[in-house]
Amino acid sequence: MTTSVSNTYRSIWSISYPIIIGLVAQNLMVVIDTAFLGRLGEVTLGAAAIGGIFYLTLVMFGAGFGVGMQILIGRRNGEGKLRNIGRIFDHGLYFMLLLALLLILFMSVAAPALLSKFISSPAILKESLVFISYRRFGYFFGFLIIVFNSFYVGIVRTRIVSAATIVMALSNVVLDYGLIFGNLGLPAMGIAGAALATNLAEFITFGFYLFWSVKSKNIASFRLFRFQKTKRRLYQSIFKMATPVMWQYFISFSAWFVFFMILEQIGETALAASNITRSVYMLLMIPVWGLSSATTTLVSNIIGQGKTEEVIPIMKKILTISVLANLFMVQFIIFFPRQIISFFTENPELTEATIPLLRVITLALIAFSVSMIIFSTLSGTGKTSTALRIEIISIALYLLFAFVLATGFNAPASSVWFVEVLYYSLLGLFAFIYLKRGKWKELVV
Repeated sequence: MTTSVSNTYRSIWSISYPIIIGLVAQNLMVVIDTAFLGRLGEVTLGAAAIGGIFYLTLVMFGAGFGVGMQILIGRRNGEGKLRNIGRIFDHGLYFMLLLALLLILFMSVAAPALLSKFISSPAILKESLVFISYRRFGYFFGFLIIVFNSFYVGIVRTRIVSAATIVMALSNVVLDYGLIFGNLGLPAMGIAGAALATNLAEFITFGFYLFWSVKSKNIASFRLFRFQKTKRRLYQSIFKMATPVMWQYFISFSAWFVFFMILEQIGETALAASNITRSVYMLLMIPVWGLSSATTTLVSNIIGQGKTEEVIPIMKKILTISVLANLFMVQFIIFFPRQIISFFTENPELTEATIPLLRVITLALIAFSVSMIIFSTLSGTGKTSTALRIEIISIALYLLFAFVLATGFNAPASSVWFVEVLYYSLLGLFAFIYLKRGKWKELVV
């Protein structure tokens, strides 16, 4: 049973809002992590930022593969080829398990040497390595969750994604409370407890997804978990879509990691303030991330239905929702910055250091609300190689300006954060120019 999509605000919203709810839960988990760790001091807060971003940088290989799966699943769903979707899902499981094992091994061997070359503060380095020593094992169930997310978003059944993410968030918050501070009869583990809590929450979420998928009668037609012999041609199709996205995501988060390394050179307070800003930033990005994921699925499904002429009109409708949503969200930063910061820290110096950064991200969020929808439309057409080239150019300019501002001009953290505006502006502009040319209409996936 295939689920069709249409070029209407109702269809857009029905697909987007469960993703947004799920992202709210997921990012609320990050915010609460940061709030808990902020009570342990600036060093722990900064170490969690660096360790977390380093971990997420490698997660992007799995996330990029998941987007490639999602595009193909969406296309096959639009075409009504349901059995092919099950094969894509099973092949995704095989690859993700192998990738998880390779990344756990890499983190075990290479993380200490790599981080020691970037981090100047011995205290932050020590805490970052503690975080990573526990968090590295999260690749296993985290990647399996990505496979399920790609499947359910691709077939346009996004409510289960939001339900699973809520399960993960609630589990993580309870486990954080117990394992960071030693509550609920659990040991007090500090930053290690935050990493372990997330790993356990992902295990619980995988169990939820597995139970739902096995028991749901509506999913039977997709023929999941048949574990047939691997087919090289199918992997070629998946990797054709996924490889550029995998590198795009990796490069993007690598740049985010380097960006925080640049901020770490400014000082521990600047790094801690940036971690608070990152948490607020990611929370306010949620509506657009949800709309962005829905855009990729909608565009892929619509092309699968043979309605390429509806791609640009649906992009414009999603853009309208995206911009209005972010204009509403930034009002909280403009009018209540101190109240927001107080959730993370009671340190007056850290509060004053964070306020200018929050002001800067109001502009970045507006640029983000436009560019990500345009960029996701490009990805949804299947032109992931073009999207990768655009990402590389934008990231190169992003890091160049950040480095020059921080090291050449000794600019404050607020000025360095301004490169976020530049990055998203370039990303959206280049993607828009390519879409206007119309070459994506010729692509067959």
